[in-house]
Amino acid sequence: MIMIRRMMTSVMVASVLATGAFASWNVTVINSSGVLNPPSTVVSVPTIVTTSPLPQITFLTGAATPNPILVGDGTPFTNGTFSGAYSIAPASSSAGMLTGFNFVIAGTVDGSAMIVWQKKVVRNSDNAILYNDSGMFAGSGFGGTDGAFSVVIPAVLSAPANDVTVYENFLLFVLPTEPVSTAGLLLVEQDWVPEPASMIALSSGLVGLLALRRRKR
Repeated sequence: MIMIRRMMTSVMVASVLATGAFASWNVTVINSSGVLNPPSTVVSVPTIVTTSPLPQITFLTGAATPNPILVGDGTPFTNGTFSGAYSIAPASSSAGMLTGFNFVIAGTVDGSAMIVWQKKVVRNSDNAILYNDSGMFAGSGFGGTDGAFSVVIPAVLSAPANDVTVYENFLLFVLPTEPVSTAGLLLVEQDWVPEPASMIALSSGLVGLLALRRRKR
């Protein structure tokens, strides 16, 4: 009985630590829109935002209105852009620090088509740039591979932070002389990652809970 009480106390302490480390966050979407050309058509991109236990922001570019972020075959558009921006801040003083995120991009390129991306993370307190990177997906006409893709890019901040603004920009392009080429952006997501100490706190709580359940059996 004493051992069970001690185990329950340990689990409760670990759970408190984990709850503090994984407190909810304030996420504000500043921009989620695009422009398709020609003719110039402004589109609005819906978002899904999760604030607990960690920030997760999803831009549903494939469901943009009045048109998805898609250029090339089957559309009148030969180029387009998508711009997303959002800020993250702790909802309480108990929130931990964030060290990076998993950057998810899903889309398709075919023929003479490409999608270029650029992403930057700025710390709000001093405007320090904690992450700045770019990349490209190209179809066979530009030396790449045709077809749908879904990638997860691990991104690490240069310093832990809990007050940041994130900016991301995408450019989609197909050669007008290749009307069957296609570039489409289906989804853009970021799943934020806590510092190791926060993960240890959560793991301790889970391990303690499992041990308690085994003893009760």
